[in-house]
Amino acid sequence: MNPTYEIELTAHSFGGDSIGKLPDGKTIFIPFGIAGERVEVEIVDSKKNFARGRIKSVLRESDKRIKARCPHFMECGGCHYQHLAYADQLVLKQEIVTDLLKRIGKIENPPIKPIIGSTLEWNYRNTVQFHLSPTGKPGYQRAGANGVVEIRECHLPLPEINKIWPQLELEADAGIQRVSIRCGSDDELLVGLESNSPQPPEFSVDIPLSVVLLGPDDDLLLSGEDYSLMEVLGRTFRVSAASFFQVNLPQAEAMVKHVLEIMKVDKKSEIVDAYCGAGLFSAFLAPKVKSLTGIELAESSCNDFAVNLDEYENVSLYIGAVEEILSELKLKPHAVLLDPPRAGIDPIAMAALIEAAPRQIVYVSCDPATLARDVQKLVAAGYILESVTPFDLFPQTYHVECIALMTK
Repeated sequence: MNPTYEIELTAHSFGGDSIGKLPDGKTIFIPFGIAGERVEVEIVDSKKNFARGRIKSVLRESDKRIKARCPHFMECGGCHYQHLAYADQLVLKQEIVTDLLKRIGKIENPPIKPIIGSTLEWNYRNTVQFHLSPTGKPGYQRAGANGVVEIRECHLPLPEINKIWPQLELEADAGIQRVSIRCGSDDELLVGLESNSPQPPEFSVDIPLSVVLLGPDDDLLLSGEDYSLMEVLGRTFRVSAASFFQVNLPQAEAMVKHVLEIMKVDKKSEIVDAYCGAGLFSAFLAPKVKSLTGIELAESSCNDFAVNLDEYENVSLYIGAVEEILSELKLKPHAVLLDPPRAGIDPIAMAALIEAAPRQIVYVSCDPATLARDVQKLVAAGYILESVTPFDLFPQTYHVECIALMTK
């Protein structure tokens, strides 16, 4: 039997957990709680400096607690905040970004703008990735534990995706690890089957679909097209099955508009778009500048970038890791746009960025903790943090995007 305690929840952390103290003073992290609540908690993991717990019962409820929409909430690891009204989720995310910039970034009064909320609280995702249960049924990772929760419903994907995933039938031994479904702006559906086997599985569904096997060596087109078409601010982007693209298109539009507002560039500007992906930001910046240099490691994204920016002669693309290419190019750009993965900017890439000494850095971040760490390094190198604007692309979850502007 794991020990249980009554805990006062006092705060929230990035990652979806609420925070309390055990009787011995050790910090405990507890999912699905709300600051101000008193809860009975079972210890599920205890480390030297902290513990993790699971709520057995809420003894004193917060007046902010609401009934979750989804029956899988608290069992499935996909959502973290369905027990909070959307306005309260936004307040919480704003507070967490502020706290991280103070605590990790060591910025006393971080210049944080009001969070930009999503126009859609539900059914906003144009791309969803399912794990498969041992019986081959679609599901999500279990909250705080190993294993897959088979789901009967999900309120995050676009309605077109929700029509199709319950029809998916895959053999449990087909070698498929994950199944992704993407809905293009034209409502066309693209299914990606991530496999450790080069052989295509038995696969059936009753409506016309594009299907791609994302194998260990090569991708294999099984039906239809191997890409989706995504429209942002009237411009259409080709996005291959294996390529990353923003999953909340109205919020992607809001982010592009914000970058165009804060990035002071003109026809004399030479700029770099590092981690440029399929070219979402590059496509809108290219017509405004003298030259744009894209850097991207993922091969499928590079192929999409080449198609999506084919009309511009002032654009060049370097394929490889930012840490390798930025230091080799020895560029002195006027501005650098960065949209790194969750881990933030690699230390070698950071050194190359500081060496390049752009007058402006626009940092698009999907993890405010690594953003705060990187901002601290750039401030130490002589940059001023002008603004940080949080964007909520992922309602009902703890995730939050931020766009930071730094100037030399």
